[in-house]
Amino acid sequence: MTTKKKTGTREWAAVNVNIIAGCEHRCRYCYAAEMAKRFGRIAALDEWGTTCCELRPTEVNKARKKVNGRIMFPTSHDITPRFLEECVTVLRKLLATGNEVLIVTKPHLECVERLCRELAAYKEKIVFRFTIGAMDDALLAFWEPGAPAFAERFASLKHAHAQGFRTSVSAEPMLDVPHAVEMYGTLVPYVTDTIWFGKMNQVSKRVIAKTAEEKAAVQRIEDNQTHAGIIALYERLKGELKVEWKDSIKKVVGLPVAE
Repeated sequence: MTTKKKTGTREWAAVNVNIIAGCEHRCRYCYAAEMAKRFGRIAALDEWGTTCCELRPTEVNKARKKVNGRIMFPTSHDITPRFLEECVTVLRKLLATGNEVLIVTKPHLECVERLCRELAAYKEKIVFRFTIGAMDDALLAFWEPGAPAFAERFASLKHAHAQGFRTSVSAEPMLDVPHAVEMYGTLVPYVTDTIWFGKMNQVSKRVIAKTAEEKAAVQRIEDNQTHAGIIALYERLKGELKVEWKDSIKKVVGLPVAE
């Protein structure tokens, strides 16, 4: 029997759940935006999260069952104040049927505070995974223009940790490889689970660089995630117990990709 490698979201969960078309964070490297354009759901990438950003009521209202394996929520959008009520509703449905849920978000503090209050009874079934690709606000603002700054993401991590939830971090994509080790040291005291490091995938395909600023930013990413740069980062962090490597890095350093 042919086996499949676990890549992308399959490294983290067996099932994905999404309730919104579009994402207000408007990340320049977004795989969901690129797919929406490829399949004709949007005409241009900049529509994702602007003219294309709407709730899918059928996904909010549907009944939820117990599934085999962990559920990741969300994957193709994020949890933002605008749609927080609906996200809470769906998460409560998923958890009430006994599912284990991985909540992945570039966190807004008000959203995390609400989730921690509303979902406290399901604490043992939840892992928060906060996406933090850099501590440099200029880099975050360029690549993820609608998402919170570092201080708010860090405060969200500390809050969930203080409330007794299992906490994790995704540094995929890494936006500042030269400072990745420093960021690991800053975040790890508030992480109970793991910190995942991964490259920015398919940069030239997903990122349309037109201006000099955009071209320079893309070049910086490519310069920082060369094989030599990734191997150097791996050598510095490979002994840390809470470090996990995404498939994009495993392929570079020779680690097996899970099946």
